[in-house]
Amino acid sequence: MKRWQMYYIIHSMRNAGFSKRQIAEKQGLNFRTVSKYLAMTPEEFEERVQKRDRQRCLDLYEGVVADWLRRHPDMSAAQVYDWLQEHYQVTVAERTARRFVESLREKYAIPKSKDTMRQHEAVEDPPMGQQMQVDIGAAWAPDAYKGRHIRLYCVAAVLSHSRYKWGIWYTHKPTASQFVQALQICFEYLGGMPKELVFDQDRLLAVDENYGDILYTRQFEQFRLTSGFDVYLCRKSDPQTKGRTEAVVKFFKGNFAKNRLFAGIDIWNESFEEWLDRTGNAKQHGITKKIPAEVFEQERLFLKPVPSTVKCHEDIVTRAVHKDNVIFYEGNRYTVPLGTYSPGREVVLELNGDKLIIRDAIDGDYIADHTVSKIKGELVSNNNHRRDTSTKLDAVQSALLTRLGSSDEAWVLLTQIRRLKPRYARDQFALIERTLSNHGQMTVWKALNYCVTHSLFSAVEFRNAADYFQGHLKTEPEQASQGANVIALDSAAVSKKRELSEYARMAKEGDPSWPS
Repeated sequence: MKRWQMYYIIHSMRNAGFSKRQIAEKQGLNFRTVSKYLAMTPEEFEERVQKRDRQRCLDLYEGVVADWLRRHPDMSAAQVYDWLQEHYQVTVAERTARRFVESLREKYAIPKSKDTMRQHEAVEDPPMGQQMQVDIGAAWAPDAYKGRHIRLYCVAAVLSHSRYKWGIWYTHKPTASQFVQALQICFEYLGGMPKELVFDQDRLLAVDENYGDILYTRQFEQFRLTSGFDVYLCRKSDPQTKGRTEAVVKFFKGNFAKNRLFAGIDIWNESFEEWLDRTGNAKQHGITKKIPAEVFEQERLFLKPVPSTVKCHEDIVTRAVHKDNVIFYEGNRYTVPLGTYSPGREVVLELNGDKLIIRDAIDGDYIADHTVSKIKGELVSNNNHRRDTSTKLDAVQSALLTRLGSSDEAWVLLTQIRRLKPRYARDQFALIERTLSNHGQMTVWKALNYCVTHSLFSAVEFRNAADYFQGHLKTEPEQASQGANVIALDSAAVSKKRELSEYARMAKEGDPSWPS
């Protein structure tokens, strides 16, 4: 606004007969500034003001973008523009962002590292609804939790006429069943399917080219016959036939996946869908000069309807069991019982209301269930999953009583522990079992009698007492010969949570909470 006021003041004074030097002196401006303002028309001045405002808007992010470029020298201006939109909701033109990135590379001497480019032959666009190209790509992404890079796989598809794109990501190379399932999801997403699908020669769908009589895998052959689309399988060393999908895979890897933190496959796919709506299908195509999302609205009318047999197929949601015995679902981690994990094991997820039911992927046996969390990034756990629940608590108590000699003291200790600490009874019994394994029979007997006599109904107290008596087992006969009625406990020899000398002191002083 101030620049516009100055512009009109300068032109008004000029029209009133003042010279350039007089205007400069009265307004306190440089003579060259006055000359520049007088030489511009209002339209030219407005364009200059808008350009400077846009540049000033991006100047706020100079440090952020420069840091991105330093850490990722291969980052493209298009990806910088997308990240600015995603993280800061910047609304400048893409050309402005591209020039801004170029200026920062020159200012901070950050050259862009270039990859070798593959050459492809131009192919004419097929009619609307005629063809879709599908390919599988892989990309590395930094894992936000493990501090290392993880390899991700993407099933990418693009309609050859409109260049409308779709994709889904996996943490492992998809199986034939998952590949078929991805195509089903794609057809549902598009609201129809093309007449022809173009694939590379991949073991997921073709076993042998067989001189033109292609032998497909069982899963893909069943899906192809049910759906009724034609298949064009690319010949060896013929990448230009599916050059569109190869370009799409490169676009997915370079603009979305590169340098993006991986925080779970569900979060990754959600961000990917948002990116498709924001950039992947909303950005003008460099060759057709059209926006894929707009052209797709017309091509959608030429797609074949998806057969009902395919539509009614219930998608099976599977998840891999991770080493820490958790599965990922909708941005959260859900625990499974300890010992569920084995290399390559998968589980099937069922959603029943707000309950997430986890079953074995092979035999369908029940594994666990959780209430679905509406907050992202949570660890939803069940304490029983951290313990061995294969044996009933009654059986554990009975076995432990037998190991303790089935004495009255042992029965009192175990019964009182279970009554006083019902939530932690299994943990308490487990600690007693470890204590029995680490000490001799005499030490265990002394610790048991000591705890029951002083009403110390706790596995921790039992362990501490056993540790104490183990260290003083040799000196006990000598103390007994001196006629001591109460065992003297040396507090310096105990380094546990409660010193055993405190037990003796409380007993001598007659604590009213203890039996006399």
